[in-house]
Amino acid sequence: MFLLGSAYPTAKLGINASMPPILFGALRMVIVFICLFPFLQFKMPNKKYFLPLFGFAFSMGVGVNLFLYLSVNVSSILSPLVIGAQLSVPLAIIFSSIFIRESISFNKWILIITSFLGITLIGFDPKIADELLGFILICGMAICYASAQVFSRYLKELDVKFTNAFMGVIAFVFLLILSVFFEGNTISHLKNLNLEAWLMVFHAGVFCSLMGHMSMFYLYKFYHVSQVLPFYALFPIFGMLLSFFIFDEIPTLIMIIGGIIVITSVFLLQKIR
Repeated sequence: MFLLGSAYPTAKLGINASMPPILFGALRMVIVFICLFPFLQFKMPNKKYFLPLFGFAFSMGVGVNLFLYLSVNVSSILSPLVIGAQLSVPLAIIFSSIFIRESISFNKWILIITSFLGITLIGFDPKIADELLGFILICGMAICYASAQVFSRYLKELDVKFTNAFMGVIAFVFLLILSVFFEGNTISHLKNLNLEAWLMVFHAGVFCSLMGHMSMFYLYKFYHVSQVLPFYALFPIFGMLLSFFIFDEIPTLIMIIGGIIVITSVFLLQKIR
């Protein structure tokens, strides 16, 4: 959770070091692919997996990285983004109910509504007035992340290394195309990247994507999902702490109250049935 929480302040450091946001996402994804490539078994999956596989690649690889880095790029404060990303959990539960027909209990509906109320409260913070675009973009990221969780349910029989490597190469290609069209001068940007920018994108690819997510997948071998997933509520705490130490960013009282409501709701959502 510390590694997942570090994705936000390190992304800001990388973008501040002249890394264009869409190109940042593209380079992160190609690092994921390069690291997983030596461990792949070259065997095409059954055709029934093609649609969810591409859905996972576009939602988790393209959508999440696109909205994440664009939101970080346009925002001057990170705390609302870190908290807003927690919306992915209640959204994933709602999407699972719609597309996989999983039942949602009354208690879960209460917590889902509470989490949205917490986000709404943060939206009334005067500081958010200048950060509205970033807040909307991070909500877009939460929608993509929630969609990826639904697609991943259809891919649980496939090797995790394969699904993540496939996601990496597809996301890299599409994000690179978007970067060329909307950011331009891609070759020039790559030549001008300094060491700090490369270190931040390496951190995002290796420590956040591979070590952060793979650690959770590793724990699933020994523990039930219901025992592991509640810890997901910890990553915004680490994200805000790192933002404080790196950028001297102090959340407002409204952000703290709204954050407590959202994080608590998300934690309980993953504990109850």
